[in-house]
Amino acid sequence: MTNTPPLPSLDGLRFAASAPTEGGEVGPETIFEYHESDAEIWASYAGGDVRRGFLVGTRHGDTLHFRYSQLSADGETSTGRCTSVIVRGDDGRLTLEETWAWESRPGSGTSAVHELHDAPEARR
Repeated sequence: MTNTPPLPSLDGLRFAASAPTEGGEVGPETIFEYHESDAEIWASYAGGDVRRGFLVGTRHGDTLHFRYSQLSADGETSTGRCTSVIVRGDDGRLTLEETWAWESRPGSGTSAVHELHDAPEARR
């Protein structure tokens, strides 16, 4: 039996997708800056096809549930919901494996965002 260390707080961590999200607007240029306190999570994000975005929700163990709202580069607003599972990679970095759905327009999918290399000092 392997003794796996507990997953750290997301507070202060930055994430980005490794590839464009099919059916979505998030891509490798979109940077997410997460915050966490007392099982609440929130983030701001921007870059690529997203001019500005925000998410807010809760964390229960390794699972996040949140709603997001964003403004695209072409000036359109969109909203949706997402459930993410936190996974620790072999290199110690975190990945958020996401299942999402737009609420303001048709579409849904899966995606992943990965902890950026420049954030290891923020781990708790």
